[in-house]
Amino acid sequence: MSSATPAGTTPYYFVPAPSRHPVMAAIGLFFVIFGAAQWINGHTWGAFSLAFGMLWWWGVLYQWFSQSIGESEGGLYGYKIDLSYRWAMSWFIFSEVMFFGAFFTALWWARVHSVPALGDLENALLWPDFKAVWPSMAAGVTASPANIIEPFQTVGPFWLPTINTALLLSSGVTMTIAHHALRENHRSRTIAFMWVTVALGLIFLFVQGYEYSHAYADLNLKLTSGVYGSTFYMLTGFHGFHVFVGMLMLLFITLRLQKGHFTADKHFGFEGAAWYWHFVDVVWLGLYILVYWL
Repeated sequence: MSSATPAGTTPYYFVPAPSRHPVMAAIGLFFVIFGAAQWINGHTWGAFSLAFGMLWWWGVLYQWFSQSIGESEGGLYGYKIDLSYRWAMSWFIFSEVMFFGAFFTALWWARVHSVPALGDLENALLWPDFKAVWPSMAAGVTASPANIIEPFQTVGPFWLPTINTALLLSSGVTMTIAHHALRENHRSRTIAFMWVTVALGLIFLFVQGYEYSHAYADLNLKLTSGVYGSTFYMLTGFHGFHVFVGMLMLLFITLRLQKGHFTADKHFGFEGAAWYWHFVDVVWLGLYILVYWL
């Protein structure tokens, strides 16, 4: 424990003192969930509860992370803590793989099983105008024969999704260059390429926002546009949220680099953010192929 470690030396395993942060974070999340539930059910005051909970939660996270950064920069985190952080980040990314895996599975099931099943003989008698073809595979199959869903157009790979693919792949390259520069103790080069990575992530979000506005206004593609619309927005929307979170992680890591944090030998905070960003890149490649091309 840290209390048994002489001052100025790194403890074998650091055990922090009892903290208020977990309870305070839970209080903030309570107001977030409670407010969101009330807002969705028509109570306008729920929006204020949601906003209050988010501000409370962000304030707690700021204090919590600041304390952890202080402990790290104070030399309290040794090999065992570094190892536990690596395992924790690995399992977190694994949970994200399962999260996106569920949505990719839903997309696959709809295309391979649900849509063909709706085109069998029994359903053909009910909806003779229904075409059992996935919307992105043939023209004229986006209208609902029961007039439940308005006609819409699908989103192809050109050009906005391809531009975003180039942006994310480029950000992965700049992220790797920054990592190698940090390992070689070239701090100024590391910071420069980290700012480029953050900028590429931000540009990605702006391009995706423009793509959404184009899809809504010009293609009439909405979240309610059948299974195609729901899977399209759920997959690309959640991925965009992860890009936003990853961009914030990279931004904070860059600001810490400018303050002199991290060394060539000890920089897992940097590596954890890099792992997450590369994971976001890989997920986008799957989206780009399965959602926009197929």
